Amino acid sequence: MAKTIVVKQVGSPIRRPASQRATLVGLGLNKMNRTRELEDTPSVRGMVNSIPHLVQIIEERG
Repeated sequence: MAKTIVVKQVGSPIRRPASQRATLVGLGLNKMNRTRELEDTPSVRGMVNSIPHLVQIIEERG
């Protein structure tokens, strides 16, 4: 069973650079307080770490 993390969007992409918006869309988030369960891979962790002011890791599973 693969490890997963639950990521929640806590910040708005309004008035943010286009690259930060694209990172949110890449994670499958686009509206406030949405959550996604994603595989815990280095690429996903890097995306989350590049926008820590917009997302929050809620839970780590597996």
